[in-house]
Amino acid sequence: MPPLNGQVVIVTGASAGIGEAVALMLARFGASVVITARRRDRLEQVLSRIESDGGRTLAVVGDVTSDPDRRILVEETLREFGRIDALVNNAGYGQRGPIELVPVEDIRRNFETNLFSLIALSQLVIPVMRERRYGRIVNISSVAGRIARPLSSVYDSTKHALEAISDGMRGELAGFGIRVVIIEPGFIMTEFSGVADDGARDFTQTDNPYRQFFDAAGRGLQRMRALAGKPDDIAELVVKALTKEHPRARYAAPFHAKLALALKRWLPSGLFETVLKRGSGVGRKS
Repeated sequence: MPPLNGQVVIVTGASAGIGEAVALMLARFGASVVITARRRDRLEQVLSRIESDGGRTLAVVGDVTSDPDRRILVEETLREFGRIDALVNNAGYGQRGPIELVPVEDIRRNFETNLFSLIALSQLVIPVMRERRYGRIVNISSVAGRIARPLSSVYDSTKHALEAISDGMRGELAGFGIRVVIIEPGFIMTEFSGVADDGARDFTQTDNPYRQFFDAAGRGLQRMRALAGKPDDIAELVVKALTKEHPRARYAAPFHAKLALALKRWLPSGLFETVLKRGSGVGRKS
């Protein structure tokens, strides 16, 4: 019998990248997967792939930042399956740019998507799980949730906040049989980088004091592509978080993510920042 046989799992941001990989793998492991995202066409493609493999799924088109859409997602899930066993909070995007220049409304928008919407959706599913005294909430954070980088401080701060919220929730919900797990991806080959690049064009293609740093960071990003992991690397961690009786509080992948977190833990802060700058290219003299 599959280890997730019959469990009902909601996956947000499931139309591409990590979310798509998570949905497909959970279905293969026997879960009934509820997928949601804004792009109807992409979501229907994921649904077709799951159903063609014999999986059970429900697609609910919606924007995770919309309160009515979040409520419809939960209501449709309960109407179709009668319960919610797990929530995978995956939806999010990267906002790049120096703090001096990123408009405050863009910062708020990034926090709304990456943090507040995840909290709000969790608030809707927790009572359902608490009543059954069972549930799993898996929050897709990032290595950036513990390592803040130049030119990425907005996005990184949303993930730092998500880590703190998750740690607090873990203690609050443990007594109700609800486990909270953080997944910390490193560099993964998805559409994520392209979206982040598009959002940073105001800084990368205009004359501003940080232009040379963006150019250097771009070269550092190209070097990182050789180390990039696959969405399935993260999907495997989500399966582990949902199937282990006593999952760890955090899982990270691929190897470079684990290495970065180990260096952060053991190196003196000044030395670590030097290593970080050299790796990203930011701060180097051209």
